[in-house]
Amino acid sequence: MTATPQTQLYRNLLFQLRSLLETERDSLANTANFAAVLYHGLPQINWVGFYRLTGRALVLGAFQGKPACVRIAWGKGVCGTAVAQRKTLRVPDVHAFAGHIACDSASKSELVIPVFKKGSLWGVLDIDSPVPNRFDETDQENLEQAVRLLEANTDL
Repeated sequence: MTATPQTQLYRNLLFQLRSLLETERDSLANTANFAAVLYHGLPQINWVGFYRLTGRALVLGAFQGKPACVRIAWGKGVCGTAVAQRKTLRVPDVHAFAGHIACDSASKSELVIPVFKKGSLWGVLDIDSPVPNRFDETDQENLEQAVRLLEANTDL
C-alpha cells in the first residue's frame, strides 16, 4: 500500500526531528530546531512555537513566524485553555473560540499541544494557520507523537 502524501510528510518530519533530537538534550536548542522543522515542513502554517509555563502564565519561547504575544495568562486564549485543561486543543475557527488572543490577525485555525516533563506541565506547542479548519485528526496524532519525542529527548 502506498503512503498518502500526508502520511509521508509526517514520516519525513518525524525522521528529521528524531535525527536532530537524538544527539542534543538542551531545551532551547531542541525547541528552536523543532519549531523550525515544523514551520518549514508543514504546509499552510504561519506560526509555530513554544510557550513555557512560568508560574501562572505562559511565556514565549522558541518560535518561527511573526513576533508574538509574550505572556499568556493561565486559562486565557487557546494556549492558556489547553494548559488549564491539560489537553490538546484543535480549533478550526479561532474567531469562534471564546477569548481567542489574536497575535496575528492572519491566523484562522490553531492546534495547541501540551508539553510535559516527568508528568509536570512544561508548556505548549502552538501552531497557527491562515487557513480555516487546517488541522485534522491525522495532524493532531502525528504532532502529538512529535511532542512525545521532544519530551523524551530533551531536558525540559
